[in-house]
Amino acid sequence: MAGLAQWPWRFWYERELGVYKVVPGFTGGASMILGHYAVAMGAKKFAPRTSLGTLIAAAILLDLIWPALVLLGIEIVSVTPGATAANPLTFVSYPWSHSLLMSIVWGLVFAGGYFVARRYEAGAIVLGLLVVSHWVLDGVVHVPDLPLTPWDNVRIGLGLWNSLALTLAVELGLLGMGVWMYLRATSRRGGIGSWGFAAMIGLMLLVFAGAIFGPPPPNASAVAWGGMGQWIAVALAAWVDKHRRANLP
Repeated sequence: MAGLAQWPWRFWYERELGVYKVVPGFTGGASMILGHYAVAMGAKKFAPRTSLGTLIAAAILLDLIWPALVLLGIEIVSVTPGATAANPLTFVSYPWSHSLLMSIVWGLVFAGGYFVARRYEAGAIVLGLLVVSHWVLDGVVHVPDLPLTPWDNVRIGLGLWNSLALTLAVELGLLGMGVWMYLRATSRRGGIGSWGFAAMIGLMLLVFAGAIFGPPPPNASAVAWGGMGQWIAVALAAWVDKHRRANLP
């Protein structure tokens, strides 16, 4: 689950002074961060006409919906330092963004909207699968807190976050594979296609380092507001992808 924890700064409301403060540093709190981006990059091979920005938006769609629902009070998260070795967040309730059933619904909506707009069947299928892949990957790292439907009490999670070493190995391994697949599926059009892509990966690694090793975010509201920052990753990926060419068969 994305949040302020994934961005390299600290942000909170100073009640005594009545101002918002942004302080350099890293705040802790992780998700399957790199893994979602990696799967999106790898998917470029199967939907070469679809922008990497759109692929990443699909892969993290549940985390783009979730912050708004938290801020509206529909879903609940709490900051619990030490909850797991790699994540200080407790996801109390998020059935509408992160249940298996709703991930399928969101996937159908996203893929259907894309197909209506682009008439690209392969892209629509890949995007729908990417949306659902988010729930599957979260199921690997989360402790049992992922619901199957918005209405039942079954919770899924293999708990990879309980091991920091395994979390690092899986996330970094997936990123390496995703980068390799994307570079094989595309060629640079110019300098931006090379250094822009490298900068994007560098930013992802920086964010991941802050999420894993930084202190916990101050509160749930800050986590949700920070989660909105993932739109930056979507925009950056779309920009980089414009400067690369798909290697069509």
